[in-house]
Amino acid sequence: MTPLLRTSRYLSPKFKKIILQSSLSTVSTTNHGGDSPSRLGPPPIRVDFTVSAGRGVFSTRFISAGELIHTANPVVSHPFLSKCDVVCYLCLRRLKPGHCTEQFCSEECKEQSKAFYELEKKADWFVYHKYCSTHGLKYPLLVKRLACMVIAGAASENCLDILQPAQVLPEIEEEHSLLRTAFEAADTTEESLKFLSNQWYANVLARIRINAFRVEMVSGLYGDLLSSALASVEAESGIGNAVYILPSFYNHDCDPNVNIIWMDNVHARLKALRNIDEGEELRICYIDASMDFDARQNVLLNGFGFKCSCNRCLSKD
Repeated sequence: MTPLLRTSRYLSPKFKKIILQSSLSTVSTTNHGGDSPSRLGPPPIRVDFTVSAGRGVFSTRFISAGELIHTANPVVSHPFLSKCDVVCYLCLRRLKPGHCTEQFCSEECKEQSKAFYELEKKADWFVYHKYCSTHGLKYPLLVKRLACMVIAGAASENCLDILQPAQVLPEIEEEHSLLRTAFEAADTTEESLKFLSNQWYANVLARIRINAFRVEMVSGLYGDLLSSALASVEAESGIGNAVYILPSFYNHDCDPNVNIIWMDNVHARLKALRNIDEGEELRICYIDASMDFDARQNVLLNGFGFKCSCNRCLSKD
């Protein structure tokens, strides 16, 4: 994991303190145009305020098309319920046929998950999972995983506070009650569950809802993925969701200059789709960029709470 002190070098002073308290992990390359870094170092970016979209990510030098800008590990991830038997329970890597190391692809993933996984195994999640499946809910699974990590001491209860929350949330009392009941039935101490209030659940879910990424493994050649359209075509079906810190600071554009991809696990790679000038804001596309204008506006407004005014939308392309 990259030291957090290194992370602080490429942030505006306004963000250094809060980032240093978060679970950010990034690796960058200084080998322009290559995917294998010649040495580790801070990415060529900085996080700062934009004129109209809150926080944003900006380049600190010229970035060439195809360049690997940085990578990121998630704060929390969880496979889709339908994929739990075919992907690693931690890194979401597809398991080999006949794999028998419980739900993990390697001893390393098993060891990294040991604290929270032992806690998860003690609880009966049938009712909670059934509720999520019946109502088509995916983000409560991330809340469950994060709660296990907090109880196990693998994460802080406020590790997602730095992220922007959704403005409106559906009723969460029932799912919060089901989560807490599952822990209590597993004899989790009241002291350990002190943080797990209705308010904590709502605050975490509000941040997960608009910051979680749908993880799709790319099957094509990494070096050839120079357009979001190609990445979409070459991607397999989604296998889970993950929340990252730095990638969540990227604002949206329907014609992005950066793409986020996953090669074989939840370790995310952000790559330039075209040449990017020093000082230019880096943007990714939150949705399927192939949708028409009306569809994009509808999804962004209802799913993310904003009306897009990028150049592509202004021209109603």
